[in-house]
Amino acid sequence: MRRILILGFAILHSTAMAETWQLNAPDTAFDYTGSFSQIDYQPIDKASQNWSICVSYPHLKDAYWLSVNYGMVEEARRLGVSFHLVEAGGYPNLDRQIQQIEACVDDQADALVLGTVSFDGLTETVERIAQSVPVIAAVNDIADPGITAKVGVSWTEMGAEAGRVIARAHPKGSDPVKVAWFPGPEKAGWVRFVEAGFRAAVRNSSAEIAVTKYGDTGREIQVLLIEEALDEVPDLDYIVGSAPAAEAAVSVLRARGMQDQVRIVSDYFTHAVHRGIRRNRIIAAPTDMPVLQGRLAIEMAVRAIENKLDVTHLGPAIQVISGVRPDVALIQHSLAPATFVPVFEFKAQSTEDQ
Repeated sequence: MRRILILGFAILHSTAMAETWQLNAPDTAFDYTGSFSQIDYQPIDKASQNWSICVSYPHLKDAYWLSVNYGMVEEARRLGVSFHLVEAGGYPNLDRQIQQIEACVDDQADALVLGTVSFDGLTETVERIAQSVPVIAAVNDIADPGITAKVGVSWTEMGAEAGRVIARAHPKGSDPVKVAWFPGPEKAGWVRFVEAGFRAAVRNSSAEIAVTKYGDTGREIQVLLIEEALDEVPDLDYIVGSAPAAEAAVSVLRARGMQDQVRIVSDYFTHAVHRGIRRNRIIAAPTDMPVLQGRLAIEMAVRAIENKLDVTHLGPAIQVISGVRPDVALIQHSLAPATFVPVFEFKAQSTEDQ
């Protein structure tokens, strides 16, 4: 994987005011099950100094986390702060992520931004780290102990939005349809939520979940799982699941000549899913705006370092993207530019060094 070192010139960006972001704030922080209030959020203009932030992702196997990465680069550049990124290589790698974040934080980090591989597997580690630096949970939900702030959306609602696409097309009492469901890694914290939302949404429809296949979100694994599902249930009507599952389904169905028989729904949004929607190969996908979440995670980390954190839990409003041409700003908040490559080390140059 190509690694890039970028030098951000804070003096060139410090005069640009941040735009206002429309975000959802849970009425009870860290509770995705209650009500939300929409707020017009004004990011801070600039960090008081060049802070060093440790960032940890579950992986960079699909373009979703690449888009989160792009958002973090853009916000770090705007604020004039630096970050070092580590990625665990996949959801089974809990021990690796623990080792990575411990080493990363020990390297003079001022805050930790954590996209976790496990809902509660890092609790002890997070509580220990939180004694020295603030911990911001990004994208994936995590158990509350030790967490300073959370950036994310309800993955129960993300799953439900995917399910509603099918439920609206096949209401209860209509002809039955068979669905293959690919929720992701069974032990990943977010999967339990997305699965609960999806199953609840299709419960009052004519859809039957004929087969469920759990597995890591790497493309190769998803291809194998889709092949297995099609062999087991050859008369499928829908494939629904993670973005890598939806992406893989497009090519597998085309290779089998089944692209007009089986329809595809993704439960989150990536570049390949966007192409699939534009080419009428994927019906729809909800977006939780990963670029904006990446920006927000860095911004809230700086606030936490500088004791300016007024709201401790925020996230974008989920929107469903289908064949209708989406708003340009929505795509910009959701997808990194096509030319963007992962940035593992971002060094902001302070004005004193100019």
